[in-house]
Amino acid sequence: MHTILPAANRRLFLQQSGLGLGGVALAGLLGRDAVAADTARRGTPGVLARPHHAPKAKRIISLFMAGGPSHLELFDDKPLLLKSQGQEIPDGVRGGQRLTGMSGFQSSLPLVGSFAKFARHGQSGATVSELLPNIAKMADDLTFVKSVHTDAINHDPAITLFQTGHQLAGRPSFGSWLSYGLGSANENLPGFVVLVSKDRAEQGLYARLWGNGFLESTHQGVQFRGGKDPVLYLQNPAGVTPESRRKMLDKLAELNAASADAATDPEVSARVQQYEMAYRMQTSVPDVMDLSKEPQAVLDAYGPEAKTPGTFAANCLLARRLAQRDVRFIQLYHPGWDQHGGLPGAIKRQAADIDRASYALVQDLKRLGMLDDTLVTWGGEFGRTAYTQGKLSPGNYGRDHHPRCFTMWFAGGGMKPGTSFGATDDHGYNIAADPVHVHDVHATLLHLLGIDHEKLTSKFQGRYYRLTDVHGRVVKEILA
Repeated sequence: MHTILPAANRRLFLQQSGLGLGGVALAGLLGRDAVAADTARRGTPGVLARPHHAPKAKRIISLFMAGGPSHLELFDDKPLLLKSQGQEIPDGVRGGQRLTGMSGFQSSLPLVGSFAKFARHGQSGATVSELLPNIAKMADDLTFVKSVHTDAINHDPAITLFQTGHQLAGRPSFGSWLSYGLGSANENLPGFVVLVSKDRAEQGLYARLWGNGFLESTHQGVQFRGGKDPVLYLQNPAGVTPESRRKMLDKLAELNAASADAATDPEVSARVQQYEMAYRMQTSVPDVMDLSKEPQAVLDAYGPEAKTPGTFAANCLLARRLAQRDVRFIQLYHPGWDQHGGLPGAIKRQAADIDRASYALVQDLKRLGMLDDTLVTWGGEFGRTAYTQGKLSPGNYGRDHHPRCFTMWFAGGGMKPGTSFGATDDHGYNIAADPVHVHDVHATLLHLLGIDHEKLTSKFQGRYYRLTDVHGRVVKEILA
């Protein structure tokens, strides 16, 4: 266990010793604030001195399907919808629930069944549609929750709620809470990395979704992009050598130390840590992005797109490589699931994007012995309606946003494999058993990482906040 000097003593030591921050500050002092969070934060109200209980998972890979994938075409088989096709949704089913402005003014809300066929898979008998043949093959590795629900009916508040625990912008994201509570396990890479699939941007994805909110800026997510420069502004410009960059950072740290003495602003230390992390990432990022040492069989498993930076397949492979290097939270976003019209063709494309690579990721983690302590999550911000949005025509239809029920799946990290939990009614419109709110999902994920969601808090403007706010329960029924 490392001994952490108070901030004022650190500055005094550096000033009196005449040492730059290059060899001492980050590795031995300032950088340990994140790495040795259990020591540095001991005694701080609401912050972990150590995990509250023994964790099952060390890291999370979150596969987030932005736009709201339809549970009715992928996981939740509802034969009654096909039998009732074209009939008005019963008033007793809708129950006066709120609709969006996109379908709420339709004169008719006709039910529509799935064009995709379903089958049961594995010993668990989980229902998965023909659109996801590879995910179906690993049904016994997965934990399906078919009764997830949320509060928001439109994308921005729904995605914000799922990423930060609140519908309004400004709260820390899930990955930021993990960084704040548990620190980083790798000094050379961020503890929270974000990957966004290219060419699938139907809804905007904005940096505040992986922002640090009112936590220190060292806890924000760092986006890795496909292409020559995976992290913007990371590499030295032409004519700047690593040695000159090192000298510049040392001098800048001295100025920041003087600024911290005058202003006592914790963000000064955060800036120093970020500069130093960027310096080390100049070496660590090219290494993690280099696929040349990956076995051909592994590349083949993820599919031909795995060699194209920025695709979902490439991001899944990169997520596994980041997980190997102990990045604590890896957030993948795959937009394009907002199918208000033309759903059959659009969801086929989306499912083809993610099916093979999702399967390869889980199997790759199993191959490496990492699935037991790596938790993989899959889902979007809400589901889709049982009725069609717009005109119902042969072979074509759309579905509106539906927050009342949708499906997520999980793999590894302490989840009970081969399990399907929760149920919806015969129309796939309301929850029939075992509701699981977004806050419950967050509480459960934190629990698997050794965190009591009620105890990980941060004080802001006179109040202690937490990811789950005043809600959430651990869904123990789905834990191994």
